[in-house]
Amino acid sequence: MTSDAPRTPMRVSSGEVVTLYVGTWPIEAGQAVWVEYEVIRSDKSTYTKLVSANWSHNSDQNSFWQAKLGPFSKGDYVTYNIQGRSPSGVVAGTQTSFKISPTLYLAIMWHQHQPIYKDTSQATQTGSYRHPWVRLHAIRDYYSMASLVAQHNALHLTINISPSLLWQIEEYLEKGATDRTLDLTLKSTEELTTAEREEILSTFFDADWHNQIFPHPRYYELFVKRRNNKLFENRDLRDLQMWFNLAWFGKEFRDGKVNLATGETVSIQRYVKKGHDYSTKDIKSMVDEQYKIMRAIIPIHRQLQERAQIEVSTTPFYHPILPLLINTDDATIDRPGAKHPSRFSFPEDAEAQVKLAVDYYNKYFDQPPCGMWPAEGAVSQSAIPIFSKFNIRWIASDKGVLARSGQWGYEVENPHVLYQPYRVEENDDALTIFFRDTELSDKIGFYYNGYADPERAARDFITNIKNRFMHHVRGEEDRVLSVILDGENAWGSYRDDARPFLHSLYGLLEEDNEIQTITFSEYLTGNPAQDINPHPMESLKKVHNLFTGSWIDESASRPGVDLGTWIGEEEENRGWELLGQARNFLNNEEVTREKNPAAFEALYAAEGSDWFWWFGKDQDSGNDEEFDDLFRTHLKNIYSALGIEPPAELDFHIVPHTVVWTFTNQVTEIQSSDRLTIRTNCPGLLSWQLSGGKFYTEEMLPSGGVMAGIQRYNLVLGPFPNRAGELCFHFQCTYRNCIGKDICCEMEEYKVRIT
Repeated sequence: MTSDAPRTPMRVSSGEVVTLYVGTWPIEAGQAVWVEYEVIRSDKSTYTKLVSANWSHNSDQNSFWQAKLGPFSKGDYVTYNIQGRSPSGVVAGTQTSFKISPTLYLAIMWHQHQPIYKDTSQATQTGSYRHPWVRLHAIRDYYSMASLVAQHNALHLTINISPSLLWQIEEYLEKGATDRTLDLTLKSTEELTTAEREEILSTFFDADWHNQIFPHPRYYELFVKRRNNKLFENRDLRDLQMWFNLAWFGKEFRDGKVNLATGETVSIQRYVKKGHDYSTKDIKSMVDEQYKIMRAIIPIHRQLQERAQIEVSTTPFYHPILPLLINTDDATIDRPGAKHPSRFSFPEDAEAQVKLAVDYYNKYFDQPPCGMWPAEGAVSQSAIPIFSKFNIRWIASDKGVLARSGQWGYEVENPHVLYQPYRVEENDDALTIFFRDTELSDKIGFYYNGYADPERAARDFITNIKNRFMHHVRGEEDRVLSVILDGENAWGSYRDDARPFLHSLYGLLEEDNEIQTITFSEYLTGNPAQDINPHPMESLKKVHNLFTGSWIDESASRPGVDLGTWIGEEEENRGWELLGQARNFLNNEEVTREKNPAAFEALYAAEGSDWFWWFGKDQDSGNDEEFDDLFRTHLKNIYSALGIEPPAELDFHIVPHTVVWTFTNQVTEIQSSDRLTIRTNCPGLLSWQLSGGKFYTEEMLPSGGVMAGIQRYNLVLGPFPNRAGELCFHFQCTYRNCIGKDICCEMEEYKVRIT
């Protein structure tokens, strides 16, 4: 009888039946095969069972038998012994054991971040934030993404919150900070100036057309009215002030009452049902509901982390690309024509950004963070000692980094290679690193928003895991799949703020016996309550020569992730030159953070990744000039904090400024030297001609997304020849779920005169 009878599956999940394949020799009458097994359950109770094997077939001189064991429950420990009898006597095999565990652990991380939108030198907090995105994502995403997890008790995952985001929320709640849009929301329509009225009409439709504007009849009516250049009365403006905000609230707040983690209750359902003719008092009351939600963001994360359902991780404070602060010369730049700027090397700033993050985390969560998602997943060997110094136990990046690490790279399409954490070392410093699966992460970020049926999208995600990877995994070792992506921007392009999709996904994961969701720290330290074994760093395989890269491969560069999105192009390098000049000025003047914290606050903000992301041609926000202005404002504030006039060169744009045409801000005249950006909020084709000439048709290009679903689409035209005359164009919507009857499908012709 075979002593090593094969078993299928080798790694047994709850509910699965185990098949043993047994061979006996020689072929003879009177043989029998059976299996005796003992099961120790997770509560330490035991039971034994005897199962007869069924004869299958004979081949050559052997007989083959099959025995089926189980099914078993999660946490069961099974020990079995195969025995056989023939006319010659009884024979027993060796004892074998296995534990009932999920086939695969799934570590999901939602990353949440916003750059510093504030001019820190402004004398008053009122209107100090130039953009409302911290506040608006707070009422749609930051609270609700945690609350959704709380509604699925068996679900475990990680939420990464950048300290600069928490700092800005704190500014709203404790320092009285406001943003320009909030100020315009709260101002009585009777008191608005002509310029303020126009500003509201131009900016208060900044939402996803198909998911945030068109579903609400009054908001849609106002959108059409603005598109048709109709006069807005005070009544219309008040309704627009209200609806821009209502559309950004999470679906659950629009549908009914929500009991918050703070004990407060929030609902805007009454305003959604009212629909129109809002009063100034209504608007003020609606804004009060926003502040309730913002106050509950940190408490709900604390509560879920304390009950071990989520792990809250963090990021270096102002979201810098850490390897570039350490040494820009180490960046891989392989886009044709790209080159390194003058060397920027301030590892002490990289260290300060990590220390600030750890200190801030301690302030709000009363414990140090275990893990970090380095900004944009950007890692390098040189950054390891900095993370280690502040007791960061794990970091994460993209599988593209693993693919380029080591002497020959790693075979990341092999699940046995990708689905495990690694140990990374630099001299005496070491920590654990996880590598995310790019394709599965991107499916949630960019693809599933196009599904009409959210449950079908969720099932497709799980089917992808099983078909592409789980069914190819062999052996009994624990495996962990990392899915990491933007946890805020993607949801605006989903129906109902992605709530149906996320509920479906979470529910299916809870029910699945082969997949178990975990936090990153849970996988490393173990969780006896969840039957998760520890995986200490010392037991992990070492990744050699960690590549200096991020999650993204710069467009137009050679294949493979790199740091080219933030460095190498003319605009990007100009930013590094100006940053380097300011940093060297502080050194030369012997200014320290202790002597002048405001100067260093501005410096660290300018070191953030977001400004450099939008510089150059590789990324387009549709609003690059505003990021340029903010970046140079932070640089100016370094000098202003020292009582010194900022250098005049900081007044010059890094990014060419353009004229923007939108459906709600229809520019009618530009100069021939201008660039004209035509912007829509859904995908489509733009057909255009100059002064009766040839018609051109081009696809609108996505813009404004960082690991997220795209909500804006642009086409940049110009500069134009002198006396070009008139630009005529029309737009054709290609949104996948468009019904073909919305205003974006009318293909009306628009004209812009070129002087």
